[in-house]
Amino acid sequence: MDRSAVVQAVVRWYDRAGRDLPWRAPGTTAWGVMVSEFMLQQTPVARVVEPWQAWLRRWPTPADLAAEAAGEAVRAWGRLGYPRRALRLHAAARAIVADHDGEVPDDHAALLALPGVGSYTAAAIASFAYGQRHVVLDTNVRRVLTRLEDGRAQAPVSMTRAEVDRATAWLPRTRTRAAKWAVASMELGALVCTARAPACERCPVSRSCSWHAAGRPAADGPPRRRQAYEGTDRQCRGALLAQLRATSDAVPTATLLAGWPDPAQAARALAGLLADGLAVRDDDRVALPR
Repeated sequence: MDRSAVVQAVVRWYDRAGRDLPWRAPGTTAWGVMVSEFMLQQTPVARVVEPWQAWLRRWPTPADLAAEAAGEAVRAWGRLGYPRRALRLHAAARAIVADHDGEVPDDHAALLALPGVGSYTAAAIASFAYGQRHVVLDTNVRRVLTRLEDGRAQAPVSMTRAEVDRATAWLPRTRTRAAKWAVASMELGALVCTARAPACERCPVSRSCSWHAAGRPAADGPPRRRQAYEGTDRQCRGALLAQLRATSDAVPTATLLAGWPDPAQAARALAGLLADGLAVRDDDRVALPR
């Protein structure tokens, strides 16, 4: 397989078909890119656009967010889900102010040292905000490369060392080209080479794809199940947080717990929120963190 030709075809496709997302707009700051990466973790793009825009209007710099209480970040996170991301983003903003003069660092190691920033997020910020050459390997890119080279429908459940090595081999040598490939391959996986309904007829590299050539064999192994939500502790936690976000005052514990039909589950969910730092208790009242 001519990897350079595939990269070129995917980049050309992206130039004409990539989505016009606000964090990709010219002039978007590194902070804007960082906020988008935190919000996009386990959350569809469509749900992120408006919260991202509202967040950047309110907190256009890390210093603006760092000056607020952590609870305000949780409140503004709204219904994006996995609200611990808001706490981590707030902690990262304070670290950026304390250690980097309020500017999102462009050094990969410095990014990795920030709260809530793992290997993928550090590489994504360095690539998308600063045009650097890094392997940006998310679920979409893993699926694209697995289909292109392995001829299998899905990547392994857990990322392997072999996948990282392969993604490194695909990375163009120049910074500009590598950064473009990172976003283009991710977009191809999001829009065309999707998990459930791949549109091979619209794929710019279907003729180079081992999976397509093999007749698109089904994924082996047990089917991957979507995580349940209705009636779970996660839904209960969200309901309790919604009550706390709706007021600037502390809420009596009894009132908070009464908002969920299962008292034992509500108590368990509240204990989890307190342990995670998403809520604080003051005597017999509960509030967002200060």
